Amino acid sequence: MIIILVTSALLGYRVISRVPSLLHTPLMSGMNALSGITVLGALAVFAIADPGLKIGVAIALILAMINVTGGFWVTDRMLRMFQKAKPRPKE
Repeated sequence: MIIILVTSALLGYRVISRVPSLLHTPLMSGMNALSGITVLGALAVFAIADPGLKIGVAIALILAMINVTGGFWVTDRMLRMFQKAKPRPKE
């Protein structure tokens, strides 16, 4: 399992590092959508999980929500970078 984790981390880093900066915002929005699906899946599993497994599922649900919130925050911040600056009111 550790070999798979390390290999996927290195491969993911290599793939993401080759993406041009212009494409990062659309990719982040797409990943937010996938993370939202993860949240829905975690909610469905939480509803039918055994009482002993609910703690693990709740932790997965919390981590997925943190991922979605952080992703939307970063996407909003990146989109604001591309907006024109508002003119300052004259005094």
